[in-house]
Amino acid sequence: MATSSPGLYLHVPFCSAICPYCDFAVVKSSGRQQRSFAELIAAEAEWVAGSGQWPVDAAGFGTIYFGGGTPSLLALGELRRILDAVGENFAIDPEVWIQLEANPEDVDEERLAGWRALGVRSLSLGVQSFDAAELAFLGRRHSPEEAVRAVELALGAGFDSVSLDLIYALPGQTVEGWRRNLEQAVRLAPGHLSCYELTVHERTLFGKLRRRGELIEVGEERRVALFELTHRFLRDAGWPGYEVSNFARAPAQRSRHNRKYWNHTPYLGLGPSAHSFDGGDRRWWNEPRLGGYRRRMATGQGPVAGEERLNRAALRLEAVMLALRTVEGIDRVNFKRRFGIDPATVRVVPQRLDEGMLRLDEHRLRTTLAGWALADGLALELDMEMAMVVGE
Repeated sequence: MATSSPGLYLHVPFCSAICPYCDFAVVKSSGRQQRSFAELIAAEAEWVAGSGQWPVDAAGFGTIYFGGGTPSLLALGELRRILDAVGENFAIDPEVWIQLEANPEDVDEERLAGWRALGVRSLSLGVQSFDAAELAFLGRRHSPEEAVRAVELALGAGFDSVSLDLIYALPGQTVEGWRRNLEQAVRLAPGHLSCYELTVHERTLFGKLRRRGELIEVGEERRVALFELTHRFLRDAGWPGYEVSNFARAPAQRSRHNRKYWNHTPYLGLGPSAHSFDGGDRRWWNEPRLGGYRRRMATGQGPVAGEERLNRAALRLEAVMLALRTVEGIDRVNFKRRFGIDPATVRVVPQRLDEGMLRLDEHRLRTTLAGWALADGLALELDMEMAMVVGE
């Protein structure tokens, strides 16, 4: 399966409860809405294929990712209907890698077997923490024991990869407390881990609590300490980081779908709020609200709510930011061929090398672990210097 093959993202907006930190396009699930959702996605797939939004003769999708929301809330028949509609309207790589996000409370042997029978090869479990108090703070509906049991069942179900999501930098969380989470994850031995810092968004319950002074975020010094602990601990345990927030036991366990976002590979999104990118300069996105998405589909408009054309400067900034977040860093030759400048030659690089933020060799410019903690800021700095060199 070629890494350059496009990816397909399917957004399932339903959740059994809305977590206080969640800023995604989600709604509390209801049976009626869920039962008709598969037909909505099927209708969108047909509309996209017929409208020219995505050419049906494009290279087959190499990855299909069910995200959300909570895709594991959909019945097996609903997931099958969506996959059938995708296959009826688009080319699919024979070795397609299908990944599905699931909550621990939705995992049992019957569902696991059903997902495998549908062709799901990778399961991503939203564990978030193995600590009862942290789970309660995060609004999660499972217990630490249920999380462990879900992981154990998933690992025994025959998936090619099982991934766990964890969140750190919670208010009051200690280095020792976070280390215990990592130790439990390592004991379970999944193929992949995603570890994200808690981000407080304005439109969430946590955002409201912060405005009222009832939630105090972790300070920058503690965040950096937790970030560096995460990478060092998991590297030493056999899960080296290959991206700022992602860790894999072996290269084959690295996320096939997310790498398409990081590499500017084309991807199509179906469902409310889903984004798409043609691999060139066009990005577009769907109506985020489920009600609005339904209405647009019902009137035959199609779900697209907006689009943008990315100029050379915007594409360059994205390329720098995405590359510096990965272990591969920036390929200097390819970058110069694409944007007309070697990023290693800009003025600020020697200083950042001396400070231990960047590493440089003949082929690549990479961040160090210390630089990874500040990757977005470094990317903005590098891009600003490059803009000055090329006269933008």
